Amino acid sequence: MKTKTNNSSIDDLRPEYDFDYSKAVRGKYYRRLLEEGSNVIVLDPEIAKKFKDSASVNEALRSLLELANSTKRLTSRSTRSPKKRDSR
Repeated sequence: MKTKTNNSSIDDLRPEYDFDYSKAVRGKYYRRLLEEGSNVIVLDPEIAKKFKDSASVNEALRSLLELANSTKRLTSRSTRSPKKRDSR
């Protein structure tokens, strides 16, 4: 017959997994994230429902950028003032 052992006194973790949390640094990479920025963008749920994956979102955004760039030339106005005519 086996005798019951007290599980609280047995450490099941290997020594290499014994982590000393007193030396842990909270938010170690937080400052770097603020400086470098993040590439994660959260879509509103109603917009996310319209796209099946990130590739379709990228495709839609690229086409929107192309459209914006092509129409910018049509709608941009000259910033120069009109030349004065010679009154001779």
